[in-house]
Amino acid sequence: MKDFLRNAFALDDGKPCEPSPEQRAVLERLAAEVARRRLAGPALAFLEMSRPLNGLGAAVIHFFSPLASTLANPVALARFAEFLEKRGSVDYLCGLIERAEADRESGCCEGAPTDDAADCAADGTAPGGGDAAPPERRDPRT
Repeated sequence: MKDFLRNAFALDDGKPCEPSPEQRAVLERLAAEVARRRLAGPALAFLEMSRPLNGLGAAVIHFFSPLASTLANPVALARFAEFLEKRGSVDYLCGLIERAEADRESGCCEGAPTDDAADCAADGTAPGGGDAAPPERRDPRT
């Protein structure tokens, strides 16, 4: 009887949250887009602050899905909302965003689009991740 009552109010089984393959594709696309737009910091802060409300967030997504389907893929919205209903989903999503941001930072300018290459040049980093060599200056008198 004590064993039954010990787990009577348990909310999860202690296993880490694992999305389905379809949900994982949606989440990886979302994390890559957040990292591409360089919004990882604000996104992580928002997710950490709203961690207790992830179930409510999922319900809001389900509620507004008819309206939001005009702006986004309704199937992806439903998969994202289903994932948010699970405990541990915020931790998993935060980990994906952190990995996507680390990949973006480590792969800066290597096969990146031109706007990222310009950003790297402005940062003073070379495509290999090292410092950019200063341009050679010529003496205007010669």
